[in-house]
Amino acid sequence: MRHVQILINEEMLADLDADDQVKTVGRSKVLRRLVAAYLESRREARLDAQYRRGYDNHSDVNVELEDWSEEGLWPDD
Repeated sequence: MRHVQILINEEMLADLDADDQVKTVGRSKVLRRLVAAYLESRREARLDAQYRRGYDNHSDVNVELEDWSEEGLWPDD
């Protein structure tokens, strides 16, 4: 691991240090968890955007599947 330096205002630092989880596992571990959660949410947002672009109404997928619309219907008795 590498050391990094960040600036946090005094009030936020006091609130962080007063937190039970921070007291238990330490600032660094809590901040690492927060950074990991942030990065995961950004990754999920990028994937969601890619899915939206891939399946929007202007996608060629809709044209390719057009002729298959009746295939999933139950036959009439």
